[in-house]
Amino acid sequence: MAATLVLRGRPGPIPGPAGKVAGHLSAITWAANRLVVEGRLEGAGDLTLRLGEMRAQARLPAGGGAFALALPWPPGLALSGTTPDLLLDDAPPLPLPLGPVRRRQAALALRLGGTLLRLTPDLGRWILRQDRAARARVKEALGLGLRPTAGPLEAAVFAKTEEAAPAESPGPLTLVLPVYNAFDLLQDCLDRVVRHTPEPWRMVVVEDGSPDARIRPALRAFAAARPEGQVTLIEAPQNRGFIASVNAAFAEVLRLPADRTGPVVLLNSDALLPPGWAPRLLAPLADPGVASVTPMSNDAEIFTAPVLCAPAGLAPGQALAMDAVARSLDPTHARAEAPTGVGFCMALQRRFLDLVPRFDTAFGRGYGEEVDWCQKVRAQGGRHLGIATLVVEHRGGASFGSAEKQALILANNARITRRYPAYDDEVQAFLTSDPLRSARMALALAWAGSLGRGPVPVYLAHAMGGGAESWLQHALPAALAEAGAAVVLRVGGAVRWQLDLVTPQGRVSGWTGDFALIERLLAPLARRRILYSCGVGDPDPVSLPGHLLALARSPQDEVEILFHDFFPMSPAFTLLGSDGRFHGAPRPGTPDPAHQARRPDGGRVPLADWQQAWGALVARADRLRVFSASGADLVAQTWPEARPRISLDPHQLPHRPPRLDPPAPGPRPVLAALGNIAPHKGAGLLQALGRMSAEARGFDLVLIGNLDPGYSLPRSVPVHGDYSPADIPTLARHYRISHWLIPSLWPETFSFTTHEALATGLPVLAFALGAQGDAVASAENGIALTHDPAADPAEAVLAALRPPAPAGQKAPSSVGQAG
Repeated sequence: MAATLVLRGRPGPIPGPAGKVAGHLSAITWAANRLVVEGRLEGAGDLTLRLGEMRAQARLPAGGGAFALALPWPPGLALSGTTPDLLLDDAPPLPLPLGPVRRRQAALALRLGGTLLRLTPDLGRWILRQDRAARARVKEALGLGLRPTAGPLEAAVFAKTEEAAPAESPGPLTLVLPVYNAFDLLQDCLDRVVRHTPEPWRMVVVEDGSPDARIRPALRAFAAARPEGQVTLIEAPQNRGFIASVNAAFAEVLRLPADRTGPVVLLNSDALLPPGWAPRLLAPLADPGVASVTPMSNDAEIFTAPVLCAPAGLAPGQALAMDAVARSLDPTHARAEAPTGVGFCMALQRRFLDLVPRFDTAFGRGYGEEVDWCQKVRAQGGRHLGIATLVVEHRGGASFGSAEKQALILANNARITRRYPAYDDEVQAFLTSDPLRSARMALALAWAGSLGRGPVPVYLAHAMGGGAESWLQHALPAALAEAGAAVVLRVGGAVRWQLDLVTPQGRVSGWTGDFALIERLLAPLARRRILYSCGVGDPDPVSLPGHLLALARSPQDEVEILFHDFFPMSPAFTLLGSDGRFHGAPRPGTPDPAHQARRPDGGRVPLADWQQAWGALVARADRLRVFSASGADLVAQTWPEARPRISLDPHQLPHRPPRLDPPAPGPRPVLAALGNIAPHKGAGLLQALGRMSAEARGFDLVLIGNLDPGYSLPRSVPVHGDYSPADIPTLARHYRISHWLIPSLWPETFSFTTHEALATGLPVLAFALGAQGDAVASAENGIALTHDPAADPAEAVLAALRPPAPAGQKAPSSVGQAG
């Protein structure tokens, strides 16, 4: 529950000296075993958050300012019986109001119980059958998954069918073009209309009193150059705004009877039409119930790609690259009904324009007026479609300054909410379900492939968290800076593949069980850098190398394997045998079932077949990145021919704890195990040490982290739970830690916890294997414990810390074996 529980207390004033109010609390939050207090102080002061013997302090300058103080919350301090307080200089302590927190804790505990009850079938499948998909569903339901908002990706979006022909219309299509400034864009807009519209068309242009003296002569020349009657130019005597301009154009269109006009297309002068645009935009109007059609764009609110509602600038050629993919999409699957159209480029059914012939002038100079029109038309039975078979570039905001635009948007959005109370919920439902998700992903990847920068990185990662995920999240910003976009292909979720496109504007995500669809979607990425990060959790991992090789389709594509663990070497990614011990790099032919796998159909995969499959990827890889010297040696033992391509690249600590003074001498040393302790990280060892009495051990024991639920520690051994590296100094003082223990029994590829513990200057015990062994062997405060797979590891810990027994007295021994 600590992983997902977030509790908030009640903010209030901060008293200062002499009873004056010195500032205010804005938030009190308890989450993941951390208490965070935020607020603002109006003047200088030394502020201290106090929790038992722990302290967090901030010194604010003369002008005051915002503050945020955080302290770890030890498990012995129950929410129901502990009151932290805040101290400002000489003012009386301010007890923090956690009453609402405690009530919320009880309510959330009841809610969690209900969730677990509903998950009983999936829990059973996970525990009894080791069903990975069931495990993924449980994690997602409890909020423990890593998946961003995603939905299904449908292969049908590429199942190209014949586009329905536009309905026969008695007259040419009519373009309504309001113009205000933006001279250069106007020239491009008009040129695209002429070059890319072979169909019969006419245009009503309204010049809205632009200050740019070039605009009106250019429009007169354009109208004069076209056949007589094709372009009607209306020149406003003064600037009246977008809505008045459109209404003047609509009035001109409606002068002709409906049986002599075709569809109407409202087009902004900063919208740039691609070749062949008209049949694709107008085809849905063959359905008389469709009132409007809006194409996809780089800036079109809910019809935006790559990322929904996140405008993105386009380099030359990108819009055409996206539109080329749009042409390949199936018109019946690449469309969706929406609560509104977007007026930058919107085709209108003439009969609905007759019903609602004007935009409402209450919306002033613009923004929101097309939403109002669409809502009125919906009340008359009209439907609004968004289509992804057409991409129209939009260089929005060219007519209004950004500050004016934002003010207009805020005011007019409030007006829409008052008029149509259900509209906001409808938009949120559209955003959540994203019925254009599959098409948006296709267009987004076309955008990424046309950036014209370095090769686009494609990471194979899992959805289980941990060090590999931390590395990936730190790597992505650099990847975006270099390539402009990155792809993450995740395994280990409820559906085999999750595809994430990461962009500076945000993410677009979807999942599928169809790898052929993944290949089709990634096709626009002409240059790729394939990086295997971690595939643990995949239901058929022996097939992963083949999939990655298929993605590296060109000899120019780069391939890199990162050894966050040793999964490419063995299905036992920790290299531990069935006995839970490390016996060296496993060799083909080993009978140990830990180094064998099973495919979804039940077929057995011997280690030789496993290493052969992954060896094909190793042979193709340009670089094998390892994070410790011991990791490099193990990889080279399995694939000696790859040694020249092995690159040693140790991680850097994102947070390095400061050096600490040793605690005052106590009755016994205090040994703290650091990290979240799974079986391969020494859960059995920790359990064996915990079951001994402190007197028998010769030291007290504490766990800063969490223990695998299959193991237990007695109440006499504190288990702190979640922590942040920044908490280590405070926790070391609170628990009076004198020594650190890294109990891991597998050869770690890199150990952040070992390096964090070593940074404190306190003695650090770790076994002489893997990256943790490398680290303690090279540090003056490191203590390398002998690793013998045939011996009890608890004895090595006891031998390192137990004082010598008096002459003639035998030292006590450990109890049981630590796996």
